[in-house]
Amino acid sequence: MDKFGKAQPVKRVEDVRFLTGQGRYSDDIAPENALYGYFLRSQVAHADITTLDTSDAAEMDGVVAIFTADDLNKAGVTGDCSGAAVTNRDGTKGAKPRRPTLAEGRVRFVGETIALIVATNLNAARDAAEMIEVDFDERPVHLGQKPGGTAIHDEAPNNQAFDWGLGDEAATNAAFDAAAHTVSLEVEDNRVIATSMEARAVWAEPVEGRLHVNISGQGVWNPKSAIAKYLNMSKDDVRVTNPDVGGGFGMKAMTYPEDLAIAFAARTLGQPVRWFAERGESMMSDNAGRDLVSLAEFAFDADHKITAYRLKTHCNLGAYNSGFAQFIQTELFSKVLTGTYDVPAGYMNVVGTYTNTTPVDAYRGAGRPEAIYVLERLIDHAARELGVDPWDLRRKNFIRPDAFPYTTVTEQPYDVGEFAKVLARVEAECDKAGFPARKAEAAKRGKLLGQGLCYYIESILGAPDETTRVVFENGGAKLFVGTQSNGQGHETVFASFLSDHTGIPMERIELVQGDSDAIPSGGGTGGSRSVTVQNTATLANVDKMIEGFTAFLAELEGASATDISFDDERFRIPGSNLTPTMLEVADLAREHGRDDLLDVSATIKLDNRSFPNGAHVAEVEIDPETGVTEVVRYTVTDDFGNLINPMLVEGQIHGGVAQGIGQAITEHVVFDEDGQLLTASFMDYGLPRADNMPMIDFTTEGTPSLYNPMGMKGCGEAGTVGALAAVSNATLDALSEVGVTRVDMPFTPLRVWEMIQNAKADAAA
Repeated sequence: MDKFGKAQPVKRVEDVRFLTGQGRYSDDIAPENALYGYFLRSQVAHADITTLDTSDAAEMDGVVAIFTADDLNKAGVTGDCSGAAVTNRDGTKGAKPRRPTLAEGRVRFVGETIALIVATNLNAARDAAEMIEVDFDERPVHLGQKPGGTAIHDEAPNNQAFDWGLGDEAATNAAFDAAAHTVSLEVEDNRVIATSMEARAVWAEPVEGRLHVNISGQGVWNPKSAIAKYLNMSKDDVRVTNPDVGGGFGMKAMTYPEDLAIAFAARTLGQPVRWFAERGESMMSDNAGRDLVSLAEFAFDADHKITAYRLKTHCNLGAYNSGFAQFIQTELFSKVLTGTYDVPAGYMNVVGTYTNTTPVDAYRGAGRPEAIYVLERLIDHAARELGVDPWDLRRKNFIRPDAFPYTTVTEQPYDVGEFAKVLARVEAECDKAGFPARKAEAAKRGKLLGQGLCYYIESILGAPDETTRVVFENGGAKLFVGTQSNGQGHETVFASFLSDHTGIPMERIELVQGDSDAIPSGGGTGGSRSVTVQNTATLANVDKMIEGFTAFLAELEGASATDISFDDERFRIPGSNLTPTMLEVADLAREHGRDDLLDVSATIKLDNRSFPNGAHVAEVEIDPETGVTEVVRYTVTDDFGNLINPMLVEGQIHGGVAQGIGQAITEHVVFDEDGQLLTASFMDYGLPRADNMPMIDFTTEGTPSLYNPMGMKGCGEAGTVGALAAVSNATLDALSEVGVTRVDMPFTPLRVWEMIQNAKADAAA
């Protein structure tokens, strides 16, 4: 097999385990003697709890305990699950209402946890939940993305959570006043449910005075800190582990009330307690994604150069601040506010709103897909308004290669970019020249064919520091990492990278992840950070191992350390016929009592993010008689810098594009006027399926990043970032033929059919 570092495709080694049913998920490894937890959840969206009587339920067979908010408070456990707050435009802090683990006197969304029943089996716990007497005095429900209505929290009288701004408002307004042309567009970004294959799960068990909590999550250190603080425990007495995790997408990156409640129950009862969400529970209680509406505006000079960008967004936070919620549509959105365009002035204002719905937080891309979606919808709209080609308008406004390093109006330091080069590549790959012929052929079949472009840029986020630890034992090496695989192929990519730089056979490297006892710190998985940050830490660790082994060999052989070299496979010692591998040197070190050389850690911190970018071109075919919309052709050309494993990169793009197409075509979260979730099962919620997906043509035009030693750029979210606007622009391009001038996701058959009928009615009026 060729070396991994030469960017050769390496098949995922973990897939054999997963595809043969050998994965070890939370449900597979829960203690056999664990009690079962089950949550009584609110059936109404907003109400005061007037009665909560658990006495009859507590007497039922199999019930061990029932916990309510009163029990937590009596035990001195008064922490909450509320996330952080942003700083408002006026310098005050955004609202930070308490989010209790179990409802304290009031419920604020359907699915909110009211009580935890612990029983010897799941059926007994369910039966007991039905016996709990709970009565409500219902209150008015507030929905939508804008403030107003009866206050959900005292801290937010108008249900306004924050009013945030960034940029130079005066300069932006002056540019609009002086503009030769201005265009504006209101764009909705629909709510989605983050439907991971494995639902959320947690179990906890007391072990020799400590508490072990196993979570299907995206990292162990944040929940470790949260659980220790919540239970008033020392962090040293809490161990958190993540096993195999069946998808996260940002939704599993934060600590939930259920995690804290199960940890409390296990510690209180002195027995292991387990909880695994049913799909209906997940759809009601998992953090949702997106859910915002934006008014976006461009100012142009007479030559169609952008002179300013202005944005006003209203975003729905749901009933509470989830972990990162207030930062998603503000700070994270702002990282790529102006995309790949040379925009001299810009200002964004975001208002967050509390509603009686499931909380909203990070979902694949977390702010970046939302920012690029509205920007790329606006530039396509501007091209129509100005009567120019949308591809040419983008080229005219791209940041030029000689302008790098480039600082955006939101102070993001872009290092490199060859945007016109990438666009030219995707133009050839998608056969843009052949589109008119394909459109004419579709018309002969009575179909509308449209083509849409999105040029995106990403800002890779997450913690900038990471640790890697390597332990030599049993004739191989254990590689400890601070990230957590949710299906991305970490066992392959990290082991292969270490193998390439040390010569240790990949099959003799064991990856250890998701254990707060095994490594002192880590940033977890999120923001496409894993490969870039973790492999940079591995590279630093390899340098430490080589340095230590070189000094050891020099002492052993009586040679100068400066004369000994390592060529990624073997050490070379002048005047000696010895050419030991790293594993052989490790064995020598062990024989000579140098155990200090057999356990090596390195921590790095990256000074800047990387900025992957690329172009997505979608072709959408619509049946005007039924409104059925299909993505029939999809082309991607990305700039991910230096690739580590092209096969895994392409897989990440496929997955991201699928989620983007899902949001654009099939996924539609619906609440009724009372706050009841009407799309609470796969019978009602349109999860994309294989037959919704086109074949995806994927190529790369890499420009290495200057911000990490490997020149890498993250790829995990890029597919979603580009897909939303590409599909939407293609849909509008198709529907414009019948007079439709505005489209908003999702493009379900009914919605598209209604757009067509409304356009016909307007034309006839």
